[in-house]
This record gives sequence, C-alpha cells and structure tokens, in this order.
Amino acid sequence: MNKIYYLVFLIGLFLYSCNGNDVYMQYIHINDGKWDKDSICNFEFEITDTVSRYNLYVNVRNLSEYPYQNLWLFIQKTQSDSIVANDTIEFYLADKKGKWLGRGVGAAYEMPVLYQQNIKFNNSGKYHYSVIQGMRDTVLNGINDVGIRLEKQVTE
Repeated sequence: MNKIYYLVFLIGLFLYSCNGNDVYMQYIHINDGKWDKDSICNFEFEITDTVSRYNLYVNVRNLSEYPYQNLWLFIQKTQSDSIVANDTIEFYLADKKGKWLGRGVGAAYEMPVLYQQNIKFNNSGKYHYSVIQGMRDTVLNGINDVGIRLEKQVTE
C-alpha cells in the first residue's frame, strides 16, 4: 500500500513540475535511500542557445527518516570548453521544528533549490554537472533521488 502512495506522489510531482520552459530535467535514484559519500550523481545536457538566460535547480527527494535539517552538496561543473568549477551549497530540508519544507505526501518529500539564477552559457556544447553529498556520514540515509532541472527564463 505504501508503494502505491509513493507512485501516486511521484506521478503527481511529475505533472505538477512540468514546465514548458524546461530545457533539461533528470533525476538519479539513490538505491535503498542510502547515498554513499563516494557515489556521484552525474548529469549532462547540451546548450545550443547562448543568448538566453537560464535558472538551474538542484532537486532532492527525501524520506521522512532523513536525520538532519540541512544538506550539504558538492557540485562540479564542466563546461563545453573543459573549464571546471567547483561549488559547495547548503540548503534546508526542514525548519527548526523538524517540519519538512518541500512538497510531499506521506513520508516522501521533494525540495527544489534554486542553485544558479539568471545564468548565461557563453559557449554551445555539452555541460556536465556532478553532485556529491557533502555530509559527514559515510552513508547518508533518507535521500531517494537527486535531480537537476534547467529552465529557460521567459522574457516579457
């Protein structure tokens, strides 16, 4: 019965998060909700429009057994011209009282985090993003999926 709720939740999130401005969106499933510190989530997309501006989101799907309020991530970006940039981000999955901040049903929640806003890709080609959990746990429990979503900004 719990799997049915989870499936309905995922379908609902998919339909809710469909956006006509999305250029790229992909999730990587974390086996058994246990994210090993050496496990890298790799994402790759191609940019052909170097004039438009974009917003880049990191999406995390967590379960209620996630033991912390926050989450640290290490992000490595490799551009089409092989320039590598490293970044560290922290964001909150729950408030100080333990209430989950993302959208969710039952024990599953999704938290989209605006990672980069109003960015412009100067070169066309493939861009590669690697996401690694930056918590102190060797195995981080309660993270189900990690995703990247790139949306083109609408100019009015």
